[in-house]
Amino acid sequence: MEEKTTSEISEHDLPEVQGACLCGAVRYAVRPPFKLFQYCHCSRCQKATGSAHAANAFLPMEQFRWIAGQENLSHYSLPEATYFGTSFCKSCGSNMPILIEASATALVPAGSLEGLSDSKPKQSIFWGSKASWYLSPDEILAFEKLPARSPK
Repeated sequence: MEEKTTSEISEHDLPEVQGACLCGAVRYAVRPPFKLFQYCHCSRCQKATGSAHAANAFLPMEQFRWIAGQENLSHYSLPEATYFGTSFCKSCGSNMPILIEASATALVPAGSLEGLSDSKPKQSIFWGSKASWYLSPDEILAFEKLPARSPK
């Protein structure tokens, strides 16, 4: 059997990547490639994630499927927002994918994916709204695991 060149590989040839919430009650699968993978630094994403930014991947809905626990999801849409909503596990609170019917797109919180290897974010949006305390990873110390505590 001949190997396919990169230009001959379709999205249906790529392996499925699974994702889950922290407690495992909600599970899903995606089939890359993503249409877009980006960081969002808007104040809404900061509040929804409790962090400096959201890391969201977008793909066509036909490349997304629920495996288990869809009934364990809760959704919140900000009434005054055109493009904001969040979906999360009722048990552990983990951010979970949102299916955007209007654009037939699945928004997937990248941190909930298991084994995502080749995809990298392409851009940061709402940079002007980034948290005042945010520092890029190359500006701070990095440790492979929890560092030893300093004696008091």
